[in-house]
Order: sequence, then structure tokens, then C-alpha cells
Amino acid sequence: MKISNNTLTTPAKLKPLPVINKQRRGIEIKSEREIAIMRQSGQIVATVLKEISQIVQPGMTTADLDAYAEKRIREMGAVPSFKGYQGFPASICACINNEVVHGIPSPKKVIRVGDVLKVDTGAYYQEFHGDSCITIGVVEVAPEAAKLIRVAEEAMYKGIEQVKAGAYLLDIAGAIQDHTEANGFCIVEEFAGHGVGRNLHEEPSVFNFRTKNLPNVKLRAGMTLAIEPILNAGSRFTKFLSDRWTAVTVDNCLSAQFEHTVLVTNNGYEILTIRE
Repeated sequence: MKISNNTLTTPAKLKPLPVINKQRRGIEIKSEREIAIMRQSGQIVATVLKEISQIVQPGMTTADLDAYAEKRIREMGAVPSFKGYQGFPASICACINNEVVHGIPSPKKVIRVGDVLKVDTGAYYQEFHGDSCITIGVVEVAPEAAKLIRVAEEAMYKGIEQVKAGAYLLDIAGAIQDHTEANGFCIVEEFAGHGVGRNLHEEPSVFNFRTKNLPNVKLRAGMTLAIEPILNAGSRFTKFLSDRWTAVTVDNCLSAQFEHTVLVTNNGYEILTIRE
């Protein structure tokens, strides 16, 4: 799940957070004990997304995937991070084709051959969250869609490769932006990555493009970041549907997104939601 560039807010009407998500200010540095727990919450998310990528097929609905994700998260001893968060009604965000973020699963939303399907989910385990997103090309997608999906994943990893203690947030943003634009796509600027830990959304905001709007935070070992570029095939601009959650491209072009929860280490990084 994403936050806008208004730090620590979502596009929906704000509601009090659950008690388990009491907001804590500032950038948190996780202890070894906390990191060990986040490895577990991250692997729960990774397992669910890997399984969804294996079972999804035309004719299923996004509500089917949501029910599967919630069942598996709970079976592994965790709680869905998204369900009830700021009033969101489901355990996954499911977006198809021109839907950018925060798509609400529905039994009326049928998955079809050629769809570009984004599935974003989180798991809350022993007081810590994991958060990750994948984009799936359903069966066989058009060449431009396949390229968009590939470049979105590559851009995420280009950003992750910049992560180490002493680096800066704009190192991540610049690597993502450069790879995206070199391949003819654009970054959605309205949404950003974020810190993650005891809260689903923590400081700092992790932008995917160069900006002077926020401090260029220096990374420290023990920080945990959700790095999540969103790429559009056409215009970078988005608009919200009447449900006040789902954002779509203004020109009806395709959108793709990938996300990992990443630990900053002294020598580099560790991906906590790695699916291998």
C-alpha cells in the first residue's frame, strides 16, 4: 500500500489507526530482534505473492485473490496489514491495466487473458509489518505491456542496488527515474514508497524521482524501507475513482508496479520480502 507525497497520509478519508498501529514519529532504526521479526513478516508476504502468481488464471476475480491472501496470511500466524487500515476493506490492493494503486478487490472484477495485474499486500506479524507488490502479466500480454512490467521490476532493483548505509534517498530515486525514462516510460509522482516497521507507513517517504520537496535523507543501517516504483506507459498523471481509493491513469494507459521491503545494512541491503 502506498502513501502520497503528503507524508504519512493516504488518499482516502483519514480515520484513526488501529491500536496496533499507533503512530511513532521520526525514522526508526530497527534492532537485531526487530529485524529478525521483520524477516518473518516479510517472508509471509513473499509466500502469499509467490503463491498468487502461481494460481492466478483467467476467470478468477480479484475477490478470489483477496480471500486467498487473507486465508494464507492468517494460516501463517499473521494479520493482513491492509484490512481496516484507514478504512480499506480488503487484504490486498488489486489493480488491473490502467488502475494504478489501491484497487479494491471485487467479485465483479474478472481477470482476463492479457491483463496487467498488480497485487499489493502486507502482513502484520509480532508487531511488525512486511509490504510488497508484484505485477503479473496474465497468460500472454501485448509486447508493450510485457516491456512495461519488465522495466518496472528492473527499475525497482536499480533503486534497491543503491541502498547502503551512507547513501541517500535521492540515490534511489535517481536510479529508478533514469532507468524508467531511458526505456520510454514515466514515473507516477503522486505516490511514494515509505519506511515500514511497527507501522505500515513510517518516515521517510521514499520517492522514485528526483525532488527537492523533502530532505535528502542519509541512510543508516537498521532502516527498513518499502521501495516501490510505479510506472505508466503514457501520462504520469492519475485520478481517483468514486470509491476514493482506486487511482487510475488519466489517459487509460497501462500501469505497472513492484515493491520490496528492504533493510539498510552497513555494506548494502537485504531484501526482506524476497520471493525466491
